[in-house]
Amino acid sequence: MRSEAISSGEASGAAWPDRIRLPLDFDVERMRADLAAIDRDWIDHLVRGNYEGDWSVLPLRHVRGATHPVMTIYADPTATEFVDGPLLAHTPYFRALLAAFRCPLQAVRLMRLTPGSVIKPHRDHDLAAEWGVARIHVPIATNPDVTFLLNDIPIAMHPGEAWYLRLADIHAVANRGTSDRVHLVIDALVDHWLAELMACGRDAAGG
Repeated sequence: MRSEAISSGEASGAAWPDRIRLPLDFDVERMRADLAAIDRDWIDHLVRGNYEGDWSVLPLRHVRGATHPVMTIYADPTATEFVDGPLLAHTPYFRALLAAFRCPLQAVRLMRLTPGSVIKPHRDHDLAAEWGVARIHVPIATNPDVTFLLNDIPIAMHPGEAWYLRLADIHAVANRGTSDRVHLVIDALVDHWLAELMACGRDAAGG
C-alpha cells in the first residue's frame, strides 16, 4: 500500500536543494531490455517551443481516462487520478522499478532526446518538492556529450541512478553526442517515505 502525500506546507519545511542523488540504483541492462521491447511509436513532446530537434515521449502511466496519444503524454498538474498505461504490461523491470517507490506516483514517461537535439532553457512551474511534487530522473541511455544544466550548473547523471531535480528552476539539456539520451521520468507526490529518501540523499552529499 502506498502512503499518503504530505501537505505542501510539510514538504516545504525541508528546504530541499535543487538536485539530490537518491540512494537507489537500478539494473541498466534490464532497463534497456524493457526499453527495446517498446522502442517504437514515440510521440513528439507537446511544447514544441521548448526544444529543437527530436524530443519525444512514451507514456507508462498517464491521467485516468486519457486515450488520445497526445493526452497520454501530458503531465496534467491539475489531475488527481493516474493509471498504468498499456506499455507497462510489456516492461516487467519498469514495473518492478516503479514498485520500489513506495509513494504515490503520477505520470511516468520515457523521454528521448536524439543526437543534435536541444531542450531550451525553461521552467516547469509546478515541479518542486517544496510544493509537494517531485520529478525524478532515472537515466537509461546517455553519452558523454549530453549536458543537463540546472540553474546553469551541470548535473552528471549516469545510467541506473535516480535523481530528484527541482525543475521549477531554470534548466536546459543538449545532446551533442551520437546516440540517444533516454530517461525514465517519474512524477511523485512527496509523502513521508519520499521525504525521508530525499533527506538520506541530501545528507549523504553533505547538503
